[in-house]
Amino acid sequence: MHSFQRVGSALLSTLLAASAMALPAVAGTLSVVSHTPARNSSTALPGTTIAVTFNLPLNTATVTATSFRAYGRWSGPASGAFAFSNANQTVTLTPNRPFSAGETVFVNLANTLQAADGSPLRSAGYAFLFGIRVLGGSAEMVEIDQLSVQTTASATRLYGGFAADFDHDGWLDLAGVNEVSHDLRILFNRDDGTGLFNPVHLPVTPIGVEASPNEPGDFDNDGEVDAAIVNASDGTVSVVLGHGDGSFDPQQVLTVGSGPHGIAVLDVDGDGDWDVVTGGYNSNNMTLYRNNGSGVFGSSSSFDAGGNGEWPVAAGDMNNDGITDLVVGTANDAKVHVLTGNGNGTFTHASSAASGGFTWMLALGDVNGDGNLDVSVANGGDSNGGILLGNGAGGLAAAVTYAIGGSAVATDLGDLDGDGDLDWVLSSFGAARWYFKRNGGNGTFSDLGEIAAPQSGSCAVLFDADNDGDLDAALFDELADTIQVIRNLGGNPVFADGFETGNTSAWAAQVP
Repeated sequence: MHSFQRVGSALLSTLLAASAMALPAVAGTLSVVSHTPARNSSTALPGTTIAVTFNLPLNTATVTATSFRAYGRWSGPASGAFAFSNANQTVTLTPNRPFSAGETVFVNLANTLQAADGSPLRSAGYAFLFGIRVLGGSAEMVEIDQLSVQTTASATRLYGGFAADFDHDGWLDLAGVNEVSHDLRILFNRDDGTGLFNPVHLPVTPIGVEASPNEPGDFDNDGEVDAAIVNASDGTVSVVLGHGDGSFDPQQVLTVGSGPHGIAVLDVDGDGDWDVVTGGYNSNNMTLYRNNGSGVFGSSSSFDAGGNGEWPVAAGDMNNDGITDLVVGTANDAKVHVLTGNGNGTFTHASSAASGGFTWMLALGDVNGDGNLDVSVANGGDSNGGILLGNGAGGLAAAVTYAIGGSAVATDLGDLDGDGDLDWVLSSFGAARWYFKRNGGNGTFSDLGEIAAPQSGSCAVLFDADNDGDLDAALFDELADTIQVIRNLGGNPVFADGFETGNTSAWAAQVP
């Protein structure tokens, strides 16, 4: 399952236009003054450019694909041309392919950036994220297929997955993470606008035992989608580097704390590449591995999250300072903790709040439209999910809980009805169903509907399967070893070919 979903909200009109939160310039230091799209906004169109303005003219030779990185959570690494304006104080990245509707885009600026006079960017670098707009619709969800991830009579125990464009064709594919068969299995999109998928691509990729939580990323900066996957029984993380065709290098195995059940990928030290952090439930600590920039992870370090029984982990800028923070759930004391990043591979415990139950999984997003990240949680065994509002300074309110049937094991956020705010999907293992909830625009939720699982509701992936501009869903059942493909009947099918070719100009006239 994944732990970090698209952010977005119905932001005030002042956030929709020009730039993000300004930072004060420091003498002798290159500083970010503003950027578009704005931090945590959800108004960017798929073909958006990314512009960052600094306090000083740039040394343009230091702006490279290594020092200025953009990654679409589902569409993958965004490469393209850099342009300079405003006396070289503004750099603009024009991606050579559109982003996918409803996804999060992560931007990391490395501390290797310099001004023309040699002034460096702060050692912590700078990071922000934003969401891609979806088209309006009724959120009418219809099952169009049920895929099996089995290739033999043996069970795989499908528990987790993600979407990614593994083959650079402009259509999102699916990856299934399997506990019992210990592998990663890819199902390619049919690329015809139907939202349907081909059978499992062979050969499968071996990973560790009881694999589940996962995060995609480009760890070696080669433009291909990679993945980091937690193996709970092994106490390890499998890092697999992608080839761009649905195959991967043999796994790099990282030993972490005992009983890991959560993972986050983020730049902890300002060098622009993504590092890996996990939580160990049995060892009651966190483990950090730093990336050397080539997808090779060195020695680990451990630290405490401030609670009892670290379980889920997510990454996001909770205090809006341009440094990515950690949000950690501790299951035994039913808490969520915010650990603010110091930009040097260390974290400071900023706050904690009650989660409402056994904190099993969490996802971040701005659910109430104030421009700050909030937290959604699935409380396993407590038959509820919770929403914890963030104050933009690293603090959280106690969870407002919503009852569901059975044990909640996954939480996912996405704008299902295209009204500009994040809706909510809770997966229930015990009740064998998925609960869909509509956001009222202020972070309160009402029932939107339920979808029954063949045997167990394990997790959901909210993504645009058919390239029509709205969010569909892939629903993973770990006992039946199936993926239910759910099509959202909103959107506009005319955009299917546009995403493949990079032509999304008609979007501006279609968004609500």
